[in-house]
Amino acid sequence: MSEGLFDEGLFGATDEEKAERIAANAPLAVRMRPATLDEVVGQDHLLGPGAPLRRLVEGATPASVMLYGPPGTGKTTLATLVSKATGRRFVALSALSAGVKEVRAVIDEARRRLVRSGESTVLFIDEVHRFSKTQQDALLGAVEDRIVLLVAATTENPFFSVVSPLLSRSLVLQLKSLTDDGVRSVIQRAVSDERGLGGSVTLEPAAEDHLIRLAGGDARRSLTALEAAADSALASNDGVITLPLLESTVDKAAVRYDRDGDQHYDVTSAFIKSIRGSDVDAALHYLARMIEAGEDPRFIARRLVIHASEDVGMADPTALQTCVAAAQAVQLIGLPECALNLAQATIHLATAPKSNAVTTAIYGAIEDVRKGAIGSVPPHLRDGHYAGAAKLGNAQGYRYPHDVPEGVLTQQYAPDDLVGRDYYEPTSRGAERAVAERLPRLRRVIRGE
Repeated sequence: MSEGLFDEGLFGATDEEKAERIAANAPLAVRMRPATLDEVVGQDHLLGPGAPLRRLVEGATPASVMLYGPPGTGKTTLATLVSKATGRRFVALSALSAGVKEVRAVIDEARRRLVRSGESTVLFIDEVHRFSKTQQDALLGAVEDRIVLLVAATTENPFFSVVSPLLSRSLVLQLKSLTDDGVRSVIQRAVSDERGLGGSVTLEPAAEDHLIRLAGGDARRSLTALEAAADSALASNDGVITLPLLESTVDKAAVRYDRDGDQHYDVTSAFIKSIRGSDVDAALHYLARMIEAGEDPRFIARRLVIHASEDVGMADPTALQTCVAAAQAVQLIGLPECALNLAQATIHLATAPKSNAVTTAIYGAIEDVRKGAIGSVPPHLRDGHYAGAAKLGNAQGYRYPHDVPEGVLTQQYAPDDLVGRDYYEPTSRGAERAVAERLPRLRRVIRGE
């Protein structure tokens, strides 16, 4: 018997006592892992009555499942709950360290247990997207024959990273980042629950709010920061976690930014005005402030897409493409990586030639419509694809522009009251310069001038 067992007080302890002592020494995020379905925070869209994930956890639906979502949303927890609820043996593998050999060994043991005692196995594979095609293929037979109930977790879109045969044999369930209220409830439970800090510390409201911002929807991240701050607070004997203590512990200052208050609007305004003013460095500063304060990246992406047409427009038509691509990247990969996409779009817009001609053109047209300057659609432009249209004079005399070599010809398009009304006035900046040179010629030909 090793001397270490006597030193640690484990000699003579039962397996249950040893497990309890090991659990007590586990990180706060592990100790606070939900023990029942009712303790799971968020994912209401999957855990409501009759929802697929609830049926799976309660053992009513013995199906393999692919849990897709950002970090800290409870993928490992749900896999464990599936095992407990159904009385199945639980085996976990990480795609970072396991290969085909380890996968086949688990499957072989699961098959032996199923034959020998009827005991089923839940196989949890974390980061399954990191498995090669060969490794994923090794799972197919066991999943199809239900030798194992596969619960695979991935932060990547499984439709891009998991082989189709494995997807077709699994339910794909998307988990969402926790809301601020969800993270707050996780933090408050960890402070009071005996499994966690058991009320040994006091968390000031400002510090709690900062923990929520730091989390970014990731419960595990918030609990890791809380545990570090609690250790410091207890070492100082007063056990109070203040905002300055939290900032010094996690080495990340609180950004003074209230998403529901003035700072939200002030920083957003400064961000847009810096882009409009072509100050790329100031724009990146405000972008960083929004990201670090926990602003929803989808909100930032929407503002960039709007700005691409509002203040750049036809001066650089590719700006809109960049911003739409950045918005799609935000949806696809999320934070922290999508900060790069938002930064690229910000730099593109800030350094692009500027034009608000698109804005003034559409608002000018809308203003006239609202004032009643509407007029009738000229008869030759009306729809002629129905019986009787010709008798009404519709679509008669319409001239097809592609019938002439130039592709543009003289013809009235605007209602009578708006003939000659110009809405779009291109600038001479960027790509819009070419439009500014071409547009007067187009108008002269169209209007027969």
